[in-house]
Amino acid sequence: MPGDRILLGVIGRPHGVRGLARVTSYADPPEALTAYGPLSDEAGRRFALRWQGDGIVALAEVVDGTERKVGDRDAAARLTNTRLFVARGSLPPPEEDEYYLADLVGLTAVDANGGPVGRVASVHDYGAGASLEIEREAGPLVVPFTRAAVPEVDVAGGTVVVAPPAEIDVPPEDFAP
Repeated sequence: MPGDRILLGVIGRPHGVRGLARVTSYADPPEALTAYGPLSDEAGRRFALRWQGDGIVALAEVVDGTERKVGDRDAAARLTNTRLFVARGSLPPPEEDEYYLADLVGLTAVDANGGPVGRVASVHDYGAGASLEIEREAGPLVVPFTRAAVPEVDVAGGTVVVAPPAEIDVPPEDFAP
């Protein structure tokens, strides 16, 4: 994901037969998803959303400034799991000691003693909480993004301290044949 865009929502499953869909908004309040300017997906397609109810939107793809309404369930279904981004510059800057999850990508992961662990490759959020994927020589390590597993984040210093639970990092010699 380019650093100049921030994930702000995800189109969910269709709602009804007329092209409406559920949407997960990471904005607060959720309806503010449409308040930060144009929404686009990873490929750069632009979308317009019109709130129809609690978490339900009418969708339109914006092509050359013209809105093309998503008019049926099948068209809405094809957009399921489309991630919606906004330009970073359209969002307010984070408060002191706050950050956007996208700011974590590229940070150096270290252990509690400052020893190198790897580099944050991506942040995943599948609905049950975020997790960090850390690239390292021994292979990728995924840790839950909780205070226990990631006790310290220093975006300005370029590091995150990770303390993965023991059951996450099992060395190959511990596997039973």
